[in-house]
Amino acid sequence: MSHLPIRVNTLRGDQKIDFDVYIKIADKMILYVRKGDSFEGPRLARLKEKKLKKMFIMPEEESLYRSYVQRNISMAYDDKSGKDIQTRTEIIHGQQQSNVDEVFENPETVEAYQTAKDGASKYVQFLMNNDAALHSVFNLENTDRSLSHHGVNVATLSIGLAKRLKIEDPKVIQMMSLGALLHDFGHQESSWDRSKPISQLTPEELEIYKQHPDLGSARVQDKKHFDQMVINIIAQHEECIDGSGFPRGLKENEMDSSVIIVSTSNAFDRYVAFEGLTRAEAGKRMMLERVGRHPLNQIKFLIELSKG
Repeated sequence: MSHLPIRVNTLRGDQKIDFDVYIKIADKMILYVRKGDSFEGPRLARLKEKKLKKMFIMPEEESLYRSYVQRNISMAYDDKSGKDIQTRTEIIHGQQQSNVDEVFENPETVEAYQTAKDGASKYVQFLMNNDAALHSVFNLENTDRSLSHHGVNVATLSIGLAKRLKIEDPKVIQMMSLGALLHDFGHQESSWDRSKPISQLTPEELEIYKQHPDLGSARVQDKKHFDQMVINIIAQHEECIDGSGFPRGLKENEMDSSVIIVSTSNAFDRYVAFEGLTRAEAGKRMMLERVGRHPLNQIKFLIELSKG
């Protein structure tokens, strides 16, 4: 009987599961956690360290898995759940990553995109209503340079910037957040080696890297369920207000304000996620290298936000 894949970032270490979970080794399914047991901390951490993204369940237990995930999400979004903000943030962050991965792998699927869109709206509300949640996100290290983790962080910073800039239109913030989550979709199509810091790429490798906005936007341009603002962010998130960005060399008056916010947030988290810098070091690099390329007030706001 065929097993169904589930995503590791939807699992919790502190709760018992009511379904069996398997890992795939050499084309064989090995029972890893039995129903009634839990993914105690180190056990789940080891899986993530090995960069394992998917595990498996039996088809007849899919409803049990979905109920488990929904219970976790409902608890995480409930301000009265009694759970600490770090635990709630970890659950929500993991679910957002799962939504991003699902769209990356299945961009043609309307359901996957709509789930990510609805999730982005909830994530905006969560961060807008919980100042401490934004700082809890910074406690979650992107140890494997995951694109989906980076996407959630860029969305988090973008929402924080929107709040500081007093942007109040929920639809605008939702679209900006969703675009930030999915902005690096083009890397699914490129051969960029994420293990190598961008600053150390050869000229040839840098050219490959610079292709991802065009690759991503071209792949989804014909998908009617993709919102145009999301496509714009995928296509333009590497642009800079002085025209020094890529792939079009757009200037500030040619860019939507949401794109500019995501561009600034992306530049900041890229230092952390792919250059290995601390948030404090990233702030210094932004002031040294990105002033004039991004709005100064946005850079300063991000530095303030990252201090906690």
